[in-house]
This record gives sequence, C-alpha cells and structure tokens, in this order.
Amino acid sequence: MNFSFYKSLPCVVLVMAILSSACSVAPPAEPQLPFALPETFDGTLADGYAPVERWWKDFDDDQLNRFVDTALLRNPGVAQALARARVAEARVRLNRGDQLPQAGIGFNSARQRQNMSAMAGPLGELTDDMAFISNNHNASLDVSWELDLWGRLSALTSAARAEFLASAEQLRGARQSVVAQVVQLYYDIVHARAQVELSESTVEALAEMSRQIGNRSQVGIASPADAKLAEANLGSAEAGLEQRREALARTLRQLDILLGYYPAGTLQTADALPGVPAAPAAGVPAELLERRPDVRAAELTLLASGYQLGAAQRSFLPSLSLSGSAGYASGELSGLFDSSNLVWSIAGQIMQPVFQGGRLVAQVDIAEGQQDEALHGYVETALNALAEVESMLAVDTVLERREASLDLSASAAEEAVHMSYNRYQQGIDPFLNVLESQQRALNGRSAHITARHARIENRIALHLALGGGFEPTPKVLAVTPAAAGSFSTNPPEERR
Repeated sequence: MNFSFYKSLPCVVLVMAILSSACSVAPPAEPQLPFALPETFDGTLADGYAPVERWWKDFDDDQLNRFVDTALLRNPGVAQALARARVAEARVRLNRGDQLPQAGIGFNSARQRQNMSAMAGPLGELTDDMAFISNNHNASLDVSWELDLWGRLSALTSAARAEFLASAEQLRGARQSVVAQVVQLYYDIVHARAQVELSESTVEALAEMSRQIGNRSQVGIASPADAKLAEANLGSAEAGLEQRREALARTLRQLDILLGYYPAGTLQTADALPGVPAAPAAGVPAELLERRPDVRAAELTLLASGYQLGAAQRSFLPSLSLSGSAGYASGELSGLFDSSNLVWSIAGQIMQPVFQGGRLVAQVDIAEGQQDEALHGYVETALNALAEVESMLAVDTVLERREASLDLSASAAEEAVHMSYNRYQQGIDPFLNVLESQQRALNGRSAHITARHARIENRIALHLALGGGFEPTPKVLAVTPAAAGSFSTNPPEERR
C-alpha cells in the first residue's frame, strides 16, 4: 500500500486551514440613511451630550430611587431580555464549534453466535456443532472536520456574534425602558394622588357650602332650588373624587407589576409633584444614532443578515470534510491494547452540490429578503429615534409656558369662588355664578397639576429618547440569576 498520501496529509490540512481563513466573508458595508442628518437638533446648540448615569436622581426622591433599583433587579421584562442575550451568546459558541474538529472516544464490545449450516454443501449434514461464537472488542478515537474553505461557517459565526451584540443592545434598551416606565408610573401615581387630594378638598368645601345653603333654605333666606343645586354640585364632585381614586388604584398596580411584586396596590409615593429638572444637552443627531440601543440593535441585526446572506451564497460551493479514526480491535478483551491490534483509517470527502430541488436558491432569496427587511427596519428605527428627540425638545418650552398660564388661571378662578359666594350671600349674584366659579376653580387647578405632570413626562421621555445613562450591556451579562433577585411577593421596605 502506498502511504505517501497519508504522510503528506498534515501539510494538506495546514494548507486547507490557511485557505479557509483567507476566504472568510468580509463584513457587510455600514448602512446608509436615505436622508442627510443635520448638524444639530432643531432649536438647540451643538452641545456635546454628557450621559447622566442615574438621571432620575435629579428628582431628589429616595423612594423613587429604591423603586428603580428594585425594578432593575426584579422586572420580568429585563430578566427575559437577559435570558435572550445569554441564549444569543451561547449560539455564538455553538457556531464557533462547527469550525473546529469534532472528536469522540468510543468503546464497544459484542458477542455473536452464527449458524454455519448455511455454509454446508448440498450433501452436508445439519448438526448442533455447526455454530460459531465470536467476540469483538473495539476502542477508538474518531475525528471529523469540515474545512471552512470559502468562509461559510465563519460567516454563520459572525452572524451569530452580531445577533448576540444586538440582543445585548436590546437588553440595554430594556433596562432604560424599564427605568423610564418606573419613573413615569411613579409620577403618574403622584399626579393621581394630587388629583385625589384636590377632589377631596373640593368635596369638603362643597359639603360645607351645601350645609350652609340648606340651613339658609330652611329659614327662608335661600330658595329650595339653590339648596338642590348645591346638593347636585356636591354629588358631582363626589363622583369625580371616586373616579380619581379608581385611576390611582389602577396605576398603583401597574407599578407593582413593573417591580415584580404582587399587584396589591399599596405602594407609597410622594404626595406632590416635584419641580422639573433642567433639560440635558441633546448633542448631535449623528451621535444619537451611535448611542441609542434600539438603533444599534437594528444596525447589528442588519449586519447579521449580511453575514447570513454571504453564508447562503457560499452554500453553492464545494465542501471538504476530513475524517479519521484510530484505535484497537480484538477478539479478546485482555489483549485489546496490544500493538498488534492497532487499527486506523483516514478519509477525505469533497462534496459539490448539483441538485437540491431549489433549496439553495430559496435560502439565498430568504437571506436577501431578510437583509432588505433589516435595512428598512434600521431606517425606520433611526427616523423614530430622531423624531422622538426633536419632539421632546420642541414641546419643552411650550409645556413650560402652558403650566405658568394655567397656574395664573387657576389662582384667579379660586379667588373668584370666594368673591361670587360673598356676593351671593349679599343677594347681589345668583347661586349659578357660585356653581360656575367653583367648577372653573376645580378644572383650572386640576389642569395646572396635569400640566406640571406633562412637563415631567416630557423630561422622562427626553432622557429615554437620548439613549444614555447605563454602562455597555455586555457587562450586564455577567449577572447571575441569583444576583438578579428573587421574586418575593412581600416587599416590606416599600410598603406601609
């Protein structure tokens, strides 16, 4: 037997490995937006963006800070995003393993009885002695390796790596989103509490007024109609109070869910809305697209689709697989590992796809469609990101002026209530003027509270839209499930 091929096999393998690394798929080109980015956001200066690591601390509320920390550890949505990132990271290792040789150690032992009567001639006799019992013992090391000649396997690994980085960005985005939702819901609750408190004080004032007018009606100073109108106004205010209490109860349970608690609706918050912190510097649009986790995830998804397309295109090219086996085979277990029982084999296989029923072409078409979808998804995500920042910046000063105007209006309406009631008692104005001024005062102060809440909402949304405030996500993947917190349903520190 000529062993020259097997002696030169290590050199062949080395050459093939060099060729496979040289034929790796080049990374796809960076996506280009179909529109030009301005140098600055509308109405802002080109100030550099300085991310605030924990921007919600600007509200100076310790209870809010505890809620945010709890949500980052316990929120089910963040936990799901973390699990998806871990799965994506495992897929990278799985694809990388396909590029390496596969080896396995095997051992088998068999005992077989064969009937030798079939081997007898036409005149042979069938006896019980015509049987053969044999033993076979094998121990082997089997190795197989598909050489990545054209970079198909490395392209799949690169695609998996890009998908992992995209899932890491999605995790970072999930953390930012949960923080914004917690802060938003917290101040939704504060807003609802303020509205309830306003309604309660209004109901108390109207109840006292109804009592006084009822007394005046009984002694003939006021008409019975005025007493009924006062009662009707009080009943309407009491119904409005219950409606606000309902809204408060619903919002409290939504915050419970975000924190990973049982929705008991007993969380405690501040009683009044805070002042609105100063707006952060927005930076420039180009930096926003490099910073926003959803835009980064969309770009990495597009990158992964490009690698997948490259792998699909290389499926038309031939593949080379090497396999080898070495071990021992013997009929006696005691002498299995004698040198005389050594057996081995080496084989190589080149496979060129010829007919696959259109499967390979369909794979390329699918990959091209997925790449087009990812490209348009990236453009859409970038547009939405830019629009969010522009919108938050545009309405910021509008909301500030609106709050100031509503404050003046509510104060004037509250003064009008006292004036109209005094004039009614003096018999100058009808009671309808009192009712109208009361309704205007309630609506005006309620609108003022809502305007302050809208400014806080806009500030929260601006921080979220700017996409900063957390460390790069891959560091988060080091968090173990135990460190992510248990799902206890009894959080004593946040409840009273």
